[in-house]
Amino acid sequence: MIRRSFGLTGGGCRPSARPRGVGVSAAALLLLLALPLTGCVAPQLALIQSGLDSLRTQVDTLQVRDSVSYRLLGDLRSEMSDQRDILLSSRASSGSTNQDLFEQMGRLEGKLDEVMGRFNQIQQRAPQPPAAAAGPDPNQLYEQAAQDLTQGRYPLALQAFREYVQRFPATDLADNAQYGVGECLFAQAQFDSAATEYERIESLYPQGDRVPAGLWKLALCREKLGQAAQARKVLEQLVKGFPLSGEAQLARDRLAKTKPKPKR
Repeated sequence: MIRRSFGLTGGGCRPSARPRGVGVSAAALLLLLALPLTGCVAPQLALIQSGLDSLRTQVDTLQVRDSVSYRLLGDLRSEMSDQRDILLSSRASSGSTNQDLFEQMGRLEGKLDEVMGRFNQIQQRAPQPPAAAAGPDPNQLYEQAAQDLTQGRYPLALQAFREYVQRFPATDLADNAQYGVGECLFAQAQFDSAATEYERIESLYPQGDRVPAGLWKLALCREKLGQAAQARKVLEQLVKGFPLSGEAQLARDRLAKTKPKPKR
């Protein structure tokens, strides 16, 4: 709230400076009303009248923009009530009357109440930030993808597996989902793309239990693409890195069957 200072000069009752800007503040009005009314009633009432006019104009044009403004309005409203009580007490002690001034203060109090009420309505109508949309359940997403793969709905399964990997890369099933991406592509004979996805299993999840299966299917993709030498290299990597896995035994059998014949 903007505060103004007032004082008496030369023993008279006029203010030492003319208030500027928004007009007489509630605190200044409170100070003036607290002065003795004897001998100075008319000048004081005239100043209060001027201050009320300025303050009423300020309230009429006020645009409440934030909670700070609202808090200041509340303080102003409280001070106005105190001033009304002081005015009533002054009237009783001095015998002076100014019904018009008293009524204006009442109307100003009502105007403040109206502005504060509008502020509350605006706050209630203000759009609330949308609640964050709940994501899919990871287990349900994986199960649905696996079911789609089993039942031959490869595009749907591929989309769901990729969504799982993107949304839940740190879960225990993430490497399984990445393997599922490769399976969907392999089932559609997209061996080049499938090889890329199988390779990612070891690079993204080196400790995952799907690494041996990914290497096995990567070797098959290489064979399908006519890359025999690269296929053997992957099979040998599988046997060396995961000798006790079931895929390693499959790799040994395949290496034995595809062993190059010695040159004569």
